[in-house]
Amino acid sequence: MGLSKTEETSLLLDEQLLQYMDQLESLQEKRSALNTLIEQGWFSLSKARYSMGNKQVSSLQYASEMEPQIFVQARAVENDALEFCTERITIQSPTERVQNTTSVEDIGPKEEGVRRRIKASKDMAEPEELVGASTENPSPTSTKPPSGSHRNNSDQNPQADPLKWFGILVPQTLKQAQSSFRQVIELSAEIATLQAAVLKTREEFRLALKLSC
Repeated sequence: MGLSKTEETSLLLDEQLLQYMDQLESLQEKRSALNTLIEQGWFSLSKARYSMGNKQVSSLQYASEMEPQIFVQARAVENDALEFCTERITIQSPTERVQNTTSVEDIGPKEEGVRRRIKASKDMAEPEELVGASTENPSPTSTKPPSGSHRNNSDQNPQADPLKWFGILVPQTLKQAQSSFRQVIELSAEIATLQAAVLKTREEFRLALKLSC
């Protein structure tokens, strides 16, 4: 025998209520883990300030230009539910960006360099007096520094790892603080997703309860 409409509605309400309670329990566990990670992060940061000095770990060491390493995205999934996820990006240094953009354009300069070397080999047959005169009176362009030395400072990318803002050899406690706060970001996205699911389940339960009356 099939179930009556009242029994089907009661089973549906029971399933939604159990799902709602499970989601609340999971949400409570994740919030507790979030608070623990935040406490660990601040405690590790305070120990790093104690070992390095209060002025060495502060906002004064922040970079003048900062780029985010983690993006939070929201997307709609099945049943019109929202899902929040984190996406970590890898920031390239200026040298890597130049290499990636000019990797296809290396053919022309290489051929020109080959031609210059062939021409230079022909010019080696000139008299030694001309070579000595050219070394005694160098051209103004020979005093220019190489182009690579001018870009040593620009190749540095402190945004790649924020720990480098505070020095090269940072204590382990500062690394632990960074790891804790990174986990906080990822866990916050999971909590936001779960909280949206809890609200959606509650609204569905209320709607089903109204229809059963």
